[in-house]
Amino acid sequence: MQSEKQNNSKIERYRAQRLVAAVAELGSLAASPAMSQQPPRLVAIGHDDYHAQHVGRLSDGTQFFLTTPFVPALRGNAGREFIALYLFAPDGRFFEARIDDLGTRAEVDEQRARRIIEQRLRELGEFEFERIEVQPFQLERFGTTFGLVPRAPEEEEDSWWVTVEPGNYMAFHEPFDSGEYDT
Repeated sequence: MQSEKQNNSKIERYRAQRLVAAVAELGSLAASPAMSQQPPRLVAIGHDDYHAQHVGRLSDGTQFFLTTPFVPALRGNAGREFIALYLFAPDGRFFEARIDDLGTRAEVDEQRARRIIEQRLRELGEFEFERIEVQPFQLERFGTTFGLVPRAPEEEEDSWWVTVEPGNYMAFHEPFDSGEYDT
């Protein structure tokens, strides 16, 4: 009987050691840069009164992000201003972009820009402004890259970023489900 108790005790110690080792391994995996070697599948954008003022869902579950990307005016380049409406399926998959070129910053007609934003919102039908979770994507229009563009880490200890382009005026980072962004 003594040996059976000793065997059971050894088995229990072994199981406890394996459990501790497994938990430690999971903890090191979660903390390792390997978790950041892939771009995020989805990025949350929380509705706010700033750059995420026009994000939400349509009555059929379609998600939208209406925003104002721009090419900065730098080094003799007059830059450009745009209005972009991005549409996503209920599961976050990107499926459509409607982009209006407003011209250079010097040419922008603010009243026209407001009318386009109002028109794009009317085109959506019934909607609620709220947090969305959408897929990073990029596309080319007007010779410019638009979208929620994933940026790979530059150093091993760095993590992925997703920036709203053109203009890089919203930058999302881990945890990508927070809904928060840097400007």
